[in-house]
Amino acid sequence: MRSLAGTVGAVGAGLGVWAAVGHLGLLPHVYLQLPALAVGGALFPLRRRFPTAVPLVLAVLTGLAFCVGPVTAATAYGTARRTARARRRARLLAAAGALVVVAATVSAPWLGPGSVAYGLALGLVLTPTAVIVPGLVGTADGQQRRLVRALRERGDAAERARRLADSEARIHERSRIAAEMHDLVGHRLSLISLHAGGLELALAGADPELREEAVLVRRTTRDAMRELRQALGVLGPLGRDTGSEALTPATGTRADVEALVAGSRDGGVAVRLDWTGPDLDARPAPVRRAVHRVVREALTNVHRYASTAHVTVVVAHDDETVRISVRNGATPPAAAAPAGSVGTGRGLTGLRERVELLGGTFAAAPLPTGGFLVDARLPTEPGDAPAGPADRPSVPTDRPGAGPADPYGAVGRDGADADHGGPAPRRRTAHLLTLALGLGALSVLMALGAAFVYATAPHQEAGPPPLPRVGMTYDEVRGSGVLDNAAVRAAATGHEPPRPAGTAGCVYPFTGATEARPGGLTVARYCFDAAQRLIAIDRFTVPSVRDAAPWETP
Repeated sequence: MRSLAGTVGAVGAGLGVWAAVGHLGLLPHVYLQLPALAVGGALFPLRRRFPTAVPLVLAVLTGLAFCVGPVTAATAYGTARRTARARRRARLLAAAGALVVVAATVSAPWLGPGSVAYGLALGLVLTPTAVIVPGLVGTADGQQRRLVRALRERGDAAERARRLADSEARIHERSRIAAEMHDLVGHRLSLISLHAGGLELALAGADPELREEAVLVRRTTRDAMRELRQALGVLGPLGRDTGSEALTPATGTRADVEALVAGSRDGGVAVRLDWTGPDLDARPAPVRRAVHRVVREALTNVHRYASTAHVTVVVAHDDETVRISVRNGATPPAAAAPAGSVGTGRGLTGLRERVELLGGTFAAAPLPTGGFLVDARLPTEPGDAPAGPADRPSVPTDRPGAGPADPYGAVGRDGADADHGGPAPRRRTAHLLTLALGLGALSVLMALGAAFVYATAPHQEAGPPPLPRVGMTYDEVRGSGVLDNAAVRAAATGHEPPRPAGTAGCVYPFTGATEARPGGLTVARYCFDAAQRLIAIDRFTVPSVRDAAPWETP
């Protein structure tokens, strides 16, 4: 459908050029150009299948019949847009332009203006409008399309890489949570096994039947430990924390957070801690561990990206929630982190995963004042079934352009891909309208150029009118410039020779004849019969009358 519309538009523009020039009456062979336009319209749909042959054939047809120019222009635009190789495109456009000039020059005496020089002029007028300008526009459009396509592919690849990195960060965080679970649950199961063993020894002699129950509890506990290790091993390497990262009963308590703040303060960062509410020592270990991780990760990023900024750590604890907020001020440009130290944002992704698995909410974004805020809300008693990936909203974790001024990696961009450049139908309509206007402008230039060349070229019927001869009609004689003059008729009256027989009337034109002799004037007489046919041309001399000099008296 689009190909048919393009063909109709190009052929219609060619008909418009032909009609405009033909209406001026400048074409020697008005209807000989229409077959060439029909052939061009038939070749236009084949331009994609034969991207080299069709433009060259249309260029020859344009030289023979200028009305094929719009079809050639549309073909040159499309071919140049689709041709990626610069040398091939330049050679094709140069060859097409040369063929237009050669064809117009060679065919000028038979189909063109009538002269080789004017045929060359017509070819030089058609080449820019039918080949060069459309080819350059198509080249620019094609390069822009290829560049946009490459940028989109690069953006898609970057988005896929970001999602893979986020997935890896989430898996890593879950592995850390699994290691913590192993430590917590394993410790509880070890205590149960220990107590079951003591009960087994105590009941060895007192009650053998209860002793067997104690043995069953101990064995079940041992099997539970083994199955726990096997189940957690499915997540991959547990990545157990060691050293300062080891899970302790004090992890996440006020003393632990104060130790993290003091460590950052010793590292040169101006940190202030605001703690509201009771301590977290009575809260579940996963909650305390999450509090520790949020504060530690946020302060680590401050050390990396905003070491000169003022930082405020706020922990608000009530009966239902624990809120952790780490806010830093703006960083001077001179103190910004070098480009090589920019992180990947995986730490924030891991924090988000940990917080949301506990049923909380997490947010990290730059502030309007230039700083950055990390905010997490945790329930004090997480439910038995924390929200999974399908239950909680998908919150993106990176933001384009993350760099030194965006300290904590990339956060805050909408995860859905934005539409490039607005709605596609609207862009397509605007593009087609632009192409139609461009083709119309080129068609007007072609029509004006061809009309100018044809109007200035000498025609075969040009030259002085033929001289009157016997047998011509009165209208033909008048068309040659022979008109009756009353003064010459009066001078010939009474002095002309007898008129030929059958004369119905005579014409005495003023021919500018001079005196053949002093006092005489040569007069031409054209006599016509009753059928207004010229039957005789006579020339005779009549006396002239001169005015007297001022001093003479009559």
